[in-house]
Amino acid sequence: MTTDRDPESGWMRQPEAEENGSVLPASCAAVPPSEDPPAAPASPAQQGSRYSHLLLDYDGSVLPFLGGLGSYQRRLVLLTWIPALFLAFSQFSDFFMLDQPDKWCKTNGSLAGKRSPLHPGNDSSPAPEVMLQLPPLQLPTAATHVTSAPHNDSCLCHEWTYQIHAGLVQNVVSKWDLVCDSSWKVHIAKFSLVVGLIFGYLITGCIADWIGRRLVLLFSVIFNLIFGLSVALSVNVTMFSTLRFFEGFCLAGIFLCLYALRIELCPPGYRFMITMVASFIGMAGQFLLPGLAALCRDWQILQAVIICPFILMLSYWYIFPESLRWLMATLQFEDAKKQILQTIHKNRVNTESDIKGVMTELEKELARRPKKVCIVKVVGTRNLWKNILVLCVNSLTGYGIHHCFAKSLMDPEVNMNIMHNFYANYFAMAGITLASCLAMCPVVGFLGRRGGLLLFMILTALASLLQLGLLNLIGKYTQNPDTGMSETVKNKFSVIFSIIGMFSSHAVGSLSVFFCAEITPTVIRGGGLGLVLASAGFGMLTAPIMELHNQKGYFLHHVIFACCTLICIICILLLPESKNQSLPENITHGEHYTRQPLLPHKKGEQPLLLTNSELKDYSGLHDSVAMGDGVSENTTVNGIKST
Repeated sequence: MTTDRDPESGWMRQPEAEENGSVLPASCAAVPPSEDPPAAPASPAQQGSRYSHLLLDYDGSVLPFLGGLGSYQRRLVLLTWIPALFLAFSQFSDFFMLDQPDKWCKTNGSLAGKRSPLHPGNDSSPAPEVMLQLPPLQLPTAATHVTSAPHNDSCLCHEWTYQIHAGLVQNVVSKWDLVCDSSWKVHIAKFSLVVGLIFGYLITGCIADWIGRRLVLLFSVIFNLIFGLSVALSVNVTMFSTLRFFEGFCLAGIFLCLYALRIELCPPGYRFMITMVASFIGMAGQFLLPGLAALCRDWQILQAVIICPFILMLSYWYIFPESLRWLMATLQFEDAKKQILQTIHKNRVNTESDIKGVMTELEKELARRPKKVCIVKVVGTRNLWKNILVLCVNSLTGYGIHHCFAKSLMDPEVNMNIMHNFYANYFAMAGITLASCLAMCPVVGFLGRRGGLLLFMILTALASLLQLGLLNLIGKYTQNPDTGMSETVKNKFSVIFSIIGMFSSHAVGSLSVFFCAEITPTVIRGGGLGLVLASAGFGMLTAPIMELHNQKGYFLHHVIFACCTLICIICILLLPESKNQSLPENITHGEHYTRQPLLPHKKGEQPLLLTNSELKDYSGLHDSVAMGDGVSENTTVNGIKST
């Protein structure tokens, strides 16, 4: 097998290994000599080749030497699953702590200012998500007369009596009377948590690439305990909102580090399955939270109960190691050697089975200086920044349009009395989430990451366009009695399209995050995940903003995101397929994730686009064939060698 040297980049490659745009295996790629100066007295080419073949080929060489997904790695994966339950409790706590209750004024026993039974107080927007594999749940949004002007007669009261629907006797709204002219403070409280998540994803992701996942995880847990318990001791809504911002910042760090560690522990065939198990554990927390709230009865006790389990994660400093894949990718071979020996001992692997000589090569590279990379380096790439940008737009669209479908489903004008109950709303949204996650497993397994993302985005676009166009058309026919259409028909179509849209938009958001974790190189995986998760946070941010403005501009909001879905469908075709592919370790490897055809070529069919190796063969024709001699016998018209 011959090797070619790329004159532009200066590193070795084997052209036979790349097949029509697929990722080049790590064993066939090398880092540029300028990045990795040789430590042994060998030539730079030999040193770079030996380093790339073994130490950078983590999935092909290092992981099999460690015993694959052995018992020790399985225990570590289990430790990344358990906190998903705690994160779900924090994630959905806003549904209960900030639920808008029924109210009436205490005036000589009268019930002045009582809420209408058609609007039972569920005008709160969804609790912002920490685990973005779950969709932002929505409750009814009939907040028009709740947030009325202070001159409204129903708000002229000095003492209120509340009836909370969320299983609590007292929550944040009833404690500080956040109704009428103060109801906007509820939306600010939700707004602050989402903003904290956005900043947390962006900052902790970059820090995790610089100092490691383990250290960021520990500090996030410590400060989450401090700020989370301080929230329960808040004396006013301003203190509550401020502390919720910092709590969201820390929750983002915990979720991002666990997500990255989970991806980096697994071989290619297990990554999606292990990620989905974490999603199902998070949904279990979502289903258990109403019972936990009913037991706590008070929002301060509930806040303390959902934060205290994070104390168990302090033990991770002793039992959870740093990501070995990140240590190898950043050339920290001294620490990597210690961890490899520890893993071999716990998995009871015989060191004599090191046929490829991983430990021998590791000993030769111990003198290398660590090389850490910031996410800013993506700006200078050709393909990688485009892939990350496409996934950012996908996550923004998926979580942004989810609020539009949820509002349509919970619209009080739609005659669905069962949806006027708090628990019916809550568990209906949880059921849609569960159905979406269950559907993702076979779809992604059969169609791959890109095919599954494309399918769910098409469903989202169809549901959105039909809801905007078809329902308006049906509305015109309902005004004409001769057509036989009633308002009930329009409402039924609205419910169907809303359920389909929520189902598919949740899958779009979840797959965008997972897709980004697979195609982003290990050296900047934290920063890449932070960008996509922050984009999802911006999408969720539209929900409290719309609530704050009493749903003004909602139709335009839906139209904009519907147009974004059409753009995303085109952009998804530009993404690579990462199913069963090794994770890229550095930016050079990440650049090899290029676009592939959606459907495989038939046998004997010539592709329309030449691969890199074929382009090399084509460019070399001029060296062997004179300009006036025409085309040689063993080449086709487009320069591809024929067999």
